[in-house]
Amino acid sequence: MRFISLLIKPLASPMFRTVLAGTLAVSLGAVAGTAQATSEHETDIVALKNDVQQLKAQQQLILDRLDELKKLLKEGSKAQPAIKAPDTMSVSGELFRGEATAPLAIIEYGDIECPFCRRFKHDVYPQVLDVYIKTGKARFYYRDMPLPFHERAIPAARAAHCAGEQGKFWEMHDSLFTDKTATLTATDFNDRAGKLGIDIAKLDACMTSDRFVDVIQRSSEEAAKMEISGTPTFLIGTMSQNGDIVNVKKTVIGALPFEAFKTTIDSILSPANTPTVLPDQQGLKPVPDGVTHHAGTNQ
Repeated sequence: MRFISLLIKPLASPMFRTVLAGTLAVSLGAVAGTAQATSEHETDIVALKNDVQQLKAQQQLILDRLDELKKLLKEGSKAQPAIKAPDTMSVSGELFRGEATAPLAIIEYGDIECPFCRRFKHDVYPQVLDVYIKTGKARFYYRDMPLPFHERAIPAARAAHCAGEQGKFWEMHDSLFTDKTATLTATDFNDRAGKLGIDIAKLDACMTSDRFVDVIQRSSEEAAKMEISGTPTFLIGTMSQNGDIVNVKKTVIGALPFEAFKTTIDSILSPANTPTVLPDQQGLKPVPDGVTHHAGTNQ
């Protein structure tokens, strides 16, 4: 009994109880710390999984776009028939950008999902806008030509038209075309609508109806009749006196550099100033500026 008493006595001392309490506190703290670390670790894993899913989605989008480019390049390698554009085209009642008094019109047949159309809108169109449209020299019209292998092209076209019911056609049009992150889904349309001040409920009501399907189909059929096989394709011409008819003069196929558009447009706006080469007749020599000088003169 004395031996047991000797063992118990130290255990009951204040010092032992203090040490024991400290040990328990450290142990509990370690357990709590482990639990907190585990919770933070689980949170990190969830965040990492989300990041991986987003990367996979972006990777798939890139792969889809690459497949699309391959298809377009394959189609582009084939001989393309000449466009059978009519001499005149009616634009009566159509929405356009620019001044009503502009003497020239540019009509684009495009596809919002088309990468070449997007490249034109991002790289070339801003220059066309500044040089010709904002200065009152040209009107700009857009007509839908959704390609059959672009699943999101028609919904995107309808989203722009539905936004147009609220006076925001060009705003939605530009947003969908120029934003490289555009997914062209219903969620994407609504997110953009919110940022553009568009009533989302009204937009959704329009999108769930069949409105503008006929408009898109009509412009696609017009393009087919002209044997337009790819986007973007542009018809450029002069406006009639009443402003309802375009006298088609030139066509531009593809997202060509701005200089190509400038040369074409300037040749229509100022045909007298377009560089020409005159035939050599009676001692006259041809010069590239369209002015004829006598041979032997030093100009």
